[in-house]
Amino acid sequence: MTDPLGLISRIAPAPAAATAALRAGPADGPGFKAFLQEQIDKVNQLQTDAQTAAEDLMTGQRNDFESVIVATQKADLAFKALMQVRNKMMDAYEEVKQMRV
Repeated sequence: MTDPLGLISRIAPAPAAATAALRAGPADGPGFKAFLQEQIDKVNQLQTDAQTAAEDLMTGQRNDFESVIVATQKADLAFKALMQVRNKMMDAYEEVKQMRV
């Protein structure tokens, strides 16, 4: 393969320590499960805040209708995004489940 722009030849090979770290497995830190649980908690908090804002508007404790709409839309958008992540995860699970070993 030719490299007319010289971009490939300028890339330095990875150090042996970095290559070994990639093969070693997952790094210490929060895993996907912890990250997903954190996002679920955030969506739940947004929905709770939107419900509280709507209740405050109905009981007369709040007069700013726009902030209630914004809170409701924010909670709805976060929930829809979380559902898309769930759908992608389920698709990936189904694909792995159908693999022949």
